[in-house]
Amino acid sequence: MGIRNYLIEGVSCTGKTTVCKELQRRGYHAINGDRELAYQGNPETGKLMDGCTHEHHIWHVYKVKALVANHNEAVTFFCGGSRNFSKFIDLFDGVFVLEVDLDTLNRRLNQRPENEWGGKKTERELIVRLHQTKEDIPKSGIIIDATAPIEHVVDEIVRQSEENRVQRE
Repeated sequence: MGIRNYLIEGVSCTGKTTVCKELQRRGYHAINGDRELAYQGNPETGKLMDGCTHEHHIWHVYKVKALVANHNEAVTFFCGGSRNFSKFIDLFDGVFVLEVDLDTLNRRLNQRPENEWGGKKTERELIVRLHQTKEDIPKSGIIIDATAPIEHVVDEIVRQSEENRVQRE
């Protein structure tokens, strides 16, 4: 939907949803991928699957492509995690990866209700492992310190996306 499009990724509890809400509050076009694009499917084939596992949390590639191709907005931020990001990451003008330290991650996980992803002990253990290994987040993204207050986190994302725009012109 944007002339410029950015992906905002990170492990669970790094603040992707909060960043999305703050971008929207500021008037930016921001898509909550976990709510608007995600489903449970095979990361390689995209085929719909039953069950709710982290490894199968993927985005509809055709929806991402359609949104990126629509230039009604100056900039669009796609916020959320997807295990098939390799299928569409090249469509973005940039990638931001939200990072937090382990203490912040554990504190945020402790605040999660049990019925939300990361609320159960086994999910928390997986999130902590993924935080340590960084195995399912983009390797080439711009690291954003998501331990800062949300206003500062979003200021940094907006600043860096503007710098990226100027460099491309």
